[in-house]
Amino acid sequence: MPDLDLTTSGQRGLFAGVDGGGTKTHAVITDADGRILGEGSGGAANPLRVGIETSVSNIFSAIENACDAASRKLSEIAAIECGIAGVRRQDFRSILRERISELTRVRTVEVVTDAEIALYGATLGEKGLVIIAGTGSVCIGQDSDGKVAVAGGWGPLAGDEGGGSGIGRRALQAIAKASDGRGRPTALSDLAVQYFRAGKLENLSVSIYAPGVDNARIAGFAKHVVAVATGGDAVAREILDEAGRELGAAAVAVIRKLKLEDDSFPIGHVGSVFNAGPLITDSIFKVIHPVAARAHLVEPKTSPARAAALLAARAFAGLTEK
Repeated sequence: MPDLDLTTSGQRGLFAGVDGGGTKTHAVITDADGRILGEGSGGAANPLRVGIETSVSNIFSAIENACDAASRKLSEIAAIECGIAGVRRQDFRSILRERISELTRVRTVEVVTDAEIALYGATLGEKGLVIIAGTGSVCIGQDSDGKVAVAGGWGPLAGDEGGGSGIGRRALQAIAKASDGRGRPTALSDLAVQYFRAGKLENLSVSIYAPGVDNARIAGFAKHVVAVATGGDAVAREILDEAGRELGAAAVAVIRKLKLEDDSFPIGHVGSVFNAGPLITDSIFKVIHPVAARAHLVEPKTSPARAAALLAARAFAGLTEK
């Protein structure tokens, strides 16, 4: 471990926390007491979706924007913690850590998954779970001894059930069936024509495969599914009910791995899919409660980005104590 020079390289007690997902990146700058001084945003940071260099660039931009909002300099940051989607592989974490450290000139940089910072934001290190349903989906939890378990997080090809991209894909399948006469009519059809700029329904099959229609674009259609479901569309409601059951199944897998069935514990939630409210949470708990009757939904104690900044401060304090 190299000696830390607290008088140079800007190690002056500000901390950066980054939450990087498949659609956007959110960064905060905090002081040593965890107070947010500035926030910034950037593009997608999942290296599996956008590549390492674009991921690093978007993370760096978000941190710079947060510094600008705080009227502080990069050189004042003591430590950075990044929670990034798609970094289960250690080599991705190592490369991102090195590149971010090079660009920011901050030596204390940690890279973990976005699920890990969301868990800390939901529980602040206590026993519990968090379900993440943004562009993708994943559930992570920990028991009283700090043992961690994960379910989901497999991305758009093998997973993302209950996430925005999964909901968007299910909506497009329902629209295709309705158009063919294989399924019931739905108000989603007209909205999809507008959202994907197809002009008319017959062109939708071309528009959704256009080069610019990536996973994030498909995930963005989920908000229209929520809107139509709120208005009473039966097909959209079924899609959200299925999404909730999938998220509940991921939570049950984590609960069983951690042997929490008989415990009372909180389940936090993070991600735009939860804007659907009871349309998603009711079906989640229909799956969870038969397995863990005392599990209960809570609002996260802090945002994932601020949770990352708190973890950065904790990691830096641990280094300076050594």
